[in-house]
Amino acid sequence: MAQNSAAPAAAPSTRDRIVAVSARLIQRQGYVGTGIKQIATEAEATLGSVYHFFPGGKEAVAVAALTYSAEEFADMLRELLGPAGADDPAAAIAHCADELAVALRESGWTDGCPVTAAALETLGSDSAIQRVCADALRGWERIVEERLLGAGFDAGDAREVATTVISTLEGAEVTAQVARSEEPLRAAGRQLARLVASYGR
Repeated sequence: MAQNSAAPAAAPSTRDRIVAVSARLIQRQGYVGTGIKQIATEAEATLGSVYHFFPGGKEAVAVAALTYSAEEFADMLRELLGPAGADDPAAAIAHCADELAVALRESGWTDGCPVTAAALETLGSDSAIQRVCADALRGWERIVEERLLGAGFDAGDAREVATTVISTLEGAEVTAQVARSEEPLRAAGRQLARLVASYGR
């Protein structure tokens, strides 16, 4: 006989705590500014357990954390942009920019994109960090591309506009953090919406 009450959610594992804490720290203070000892302390884990789960050390932890952050943002994009067959992708993209602006302001301008932060700090290297950041950006572009294809865009246009959308939002988020203002993201959203709406389909 089925029980009426739902089972309590399982507590996150030590590994999951390490990954989530690392993602937050990289988001707020960058890859370079985040140390293994701080990760262990804030995750309520021992240094030994961090190295047990991530024998590759700080870079291995960061790769897992950035993969986690990339999927979090991918989920948010899917939710904000709506299903592929929905009307008005222009409004959906503007709404996405507005939501990013509000979230950034509410964080005190600290919770920007950890992928961008880590990518900028490791430019010029053929590192695992660079590769996971590149994969994240391509994944986000594919989400936007699929949304545009579902709205009737030509395949080539959908691909190029998707790249423009993600590049613009990432740059606008950094500008908003520096300026401590929502306006760079909101302006980017308005202009991206104009661009998307300009395509006759």
